Amino acid sequence: MDIRTVPNPLVRAGGRWLHRVNQRHPWSHNDHFHGWILRRLPARRRRALDVGCGAGLLLSRLRSRFDDVLGVDADATMAAVSTERFAGDPRVSVRHARFEEVDGTFDTITLVAVLHHLPLETALRHAAELLEPGGRLLVVGLARAESLTDLAWDVPSSLLNPLVGMTRHPQPVTEPVDDGGPGMPMRDAAETFAEISGVARRVLPGARLRRRLFFRYTLEWTRPA
Repeated sequence: MDIRTVPNPLVRAGGRWLHRVNQRHPWSHNDHFHGWILRRLPARRRRALDVGCGAGLLLSRLRSRFDDVLGVDADATMAAVSTERFAGDPRVSVRHARFEEVDGTFDTITLVAVLHHLPLETALRHAAELLEPGGRLLVVGLARAESLTDLAWDVPSSLLNPLVGMTRHPQPVTEPVDDGGPGMPMRDAAETFAEISGVARRVLPGARLRRRLFFRYTLEWTRPA
């Protein structure tokens, strides 16, 4: 929910103020969850796949923890950025490809702010097929806010967001910065957290999903040995 569009004029004014502060003190919600991913990597770390690798920041953090890391991105510009970034690094390869085109097997698959760009059930089933037994799927996702429970998470996230921004980026910027990085394709989430949870628990028995602050949820699933 965008509080700048709420009918109440005081709420709208507060929303506009928060938006201005967030633009002047930007920080990446997606990068914020990289630590969560790195703390949940499985014991076996031969091959990792980062879906929607973008400019390659998560790839740079995974490459020291795996023998081989593959990044794929359906956006040609983003794939080219990552390809150039890791040119000459034998541990990292990058492909301009859609997730459904990826084959092989992996010990870890990561999707950060990507799953809402894909057909939900098909993508989760494909991830399960690509994982080695004991392999782990780690998702940081976006969901559509609809219920009062969703609002109960989004309101504090909206209020805390500028405080985090001013702490991490105290010097105001003069040019707006996108959350995903320059040129990152953006799309609103279509499914709610409840809908995502229902599909995930049916397709991936034992999957653990949690709502998180800053407009994200996490999904963790380990393929049975």
